[in-house]
Amino acid sequence: MGDKANAHSGAAGRAPTADRPSAVRNVVLVGHSGSGKTTLVEALAQTAGAVNRAGRVEDGGTISDYDEIEHRQQRSVQLSLVPVEWGGYKINLLDTPGYADFVGELRAGLRAADAALFVVSAAQEADAVAASTRAVWEECAAVGMPRAIVVTHLDTARTDFTPLTELCAGLFGGDDPDAVLPLYLPVRGAEGADGHAPATGLVGLLTERIFDYSTGVRREDPPDEAQRPLIAEARARLIEGIIAESEDETLMDRYLGGEEIDLGTLVEDLEKAVARGSFHPVLAAAPAADGGKQGLGTVELLELITGGFPTPLERAAPAVTSPEGASRPELACDPEGPLVAEVVKTSSDPYVGRISLVRVFSGTLRPDETVHVSGHGLTDRGHEDHDVDERVGALSSPFGKQQRPLAQCVAGDLACVGKLARAETGDTLSAKDAPLLMEPWAMPQPLLPLAIEAHSKADEDRLSQGLARLVAEDPTMRLEQNQDTHQVVLWCLGEAHADVALERLRGRFGVQVDTVPHKVSLRETFGGASAGRGRHVKQSGGHGQYAICEIDVEPLPAGSGIEFVDKVVGGAVPRNFIPSVEKGIRAQAARGVAAGYPLVDIRVTLRDGKAHSVDSSDAAFQTAGALALREAAAEVPIHLLEPVAEVAVLVPDDYVGPVMSDLSGRRGRVVGTEQAGPGRTLVRAEVPEIEIGRYAVDLRSVSHGTGSFDRTYARHEAMPPQLADRMRGQERRAS
Repeated sequence: MGDKANAHSGAAGRAPTADRPSAVRNVVLVGHSGSGKTTLVEALAQTAGAVNRAGRVEDGGTISDYDEIEHRQQRSVQLSLVPVEWGGYKINLLDTPGYADFVGELRAGLRAADAALFVVSAAQEADAVAASTRAVWEECAAVGMPRAIVVTHLDTARTDFTPLTELCAGLFGGDDPDAVLPLYLPVRGAEGADGHAPATGLVGLLTERIFDYSTGVRREDPPDEAQRPLIAEARARLIEGIIAESEDETLMDRYLGGEEIDLGTLVEDLEKAVARGSFHPVLAAAPAADGGKQGLGTVELLELITGGFPTPLERAAPAVTSPEGASRPELACDPEGPLVAEVVKTSSDPYVGRISLVRVFSGTLRPDETVHVSGHGLTDRGHEDHDVDERVGALSSPFGKQQRPLAQCVAGDLACVGKLARAETGDTLSAKDAPLLMEPWAMPQPLLPLAIEAHSKADEDRLSQGLARLVAEDPTMRLEQNQDTHQVVLWCLGEAHADVALERLRGRFGVQVDTVPHKVSLRETFGGASAGRGRHVKQSGGHGQYAICEIDVEPLPAGSGIEFVDKVVGGAVPRNFIPSVEKGIRAQAARGVAAGYPLVDIRVTLRDGKAHSVDSSDAAFQTAGALALREAAAEVPIHLLEPVAEVAVLVPDDYVGPVMSDLSGRRGRVVGTEQAGPGRTLVRAEVPEIEIGRYAVDLRSVSHGTGSFDRTYARHEAMPPQLADRMRGQERRAS
């Protein structure tokens, strides 16, 4: 690894294939938006011979031609797979969006991968690096995923490799910064007119050789005498870092005793330490200069991936159960084993239909076979729970807008599957006679509401199907049909996520929608005891209507609902009409008595009334009950109740003060704080839901992108009078 012969494997014109798990490497690229992940993927594909020197595929497009939305927004919004071949290995490069709103796509990439490349831009501020990547780094560390760091944009003025590697060691090294060290140092060329000297090559610290990329083709040279002292210092630290991770406990003593450790031993120990996730090398990479076919550091990076990153055989598969929940033995990554695969991404193509990106964990997936699809039952997010058999369509390997056919997909590999009409992201594909269900991965909660309405009658007819297809593709989105406010609400991860959802509804599913203000579920209650009389008497010829009832109303504690008490004596209201009175009262309570919000937390006592032997009826007493409740409401103040949420905000310690101040400004009550790991605090508060509709966006600003939160409904509480009056005024104007 690193400094091997300049092996080269082209894959242009055909789909890279693998016939065994040991020939596969699944690598996810992680990094802040703008760090250069997609550009790096294109540079690696060009070096591997998958695209031409202009970065184009055969049809004239580029490998980043995935979604029209991405072109318009000039940023990645979804997980993309780019398979390439290098040195006899198939490398599945999983390019993830860097923007926080699309963390669901990142989680899917982590699920499908066996190792991660953290892409850090030398041109970005240190805060951006820390805020956007540290949480993901810790997430990978928790499951032992091997990681390496790639520094990009070294061709930008006023960038420096060494301080950035030291920053990464501090951020990602934890208690052992020597576990994060560079394998190469950049070699600068001649200074330009702006005084900046671009990186033109790399010096290998283990081999002490210079790899010159200045011509667009990698050339190996010896270092000059001026470079040797700089190499020696960094090389010594790297060797000590590698030896510290070696399984040979005698190696450090031998090295400190002056023994020269041979290169083969160092490379072997380095590869083992990287594969088990205990050592994290830092590399540098850049696209090829104009006319070049190999970008700076791309050969070294491909060699690291094939030599140092683990095969699927070395990574444990997620746990599996039967669809009924019975435990099953741990899966082995065996092409001859039982079929178990997982849908990690779902997308729609206007010509092909639904396409499922699948990671095969066991067995071999073949076209035209029938598989069992087991769903995870995310019904709270609008995802259908299902256990069905489906016929697999064609298998293909994506490359930009192309889909190159595959004969099969072995355990450890990834492929696109066509025509799975019922399968959604997160579903398991298994043998139809032995169905299995994989343990789901953690999906972030969508906490930004987007209320929508169909733009026209034609859109209304298509809306339901369009929304169903939209949430089938994106498990981080939740669809809600709110019974209280009668709104259709898409819960998203942020504004960019919401924008993409609307654009997909319009462009992909042909549904035009309008956004409307999101409403929270308000309630009404009595501000004191009252009494009311309902008189419904009509005798205008023919069969008349006659019903009179008298009620007492008193408020109850929060959460009591509506109680109905019958205290009629002497048959003033016949027994068969007492349920009618209650039905009328409850129906009126559901409609509200002041601002049109449901009435709750009262006790209604029916104490008297009158009936007519001929003209009284069920409908008449329902109407009388409703009239009595409205009259009682007119005699006392009616309080508006608003929902209050329990909010738990997780932030770095530096942002606890600003977060608590912000919550207080939202009429929140901070109920406590607690440590939630090194340098992080969990702030617990109770906040009115009307104040946190945009908190998913605002917290990102307050905490510089480092905070996260969750919320649960706690109860309804009385709204401040001034705010309640304003809400009533808004309702009157709207009606």
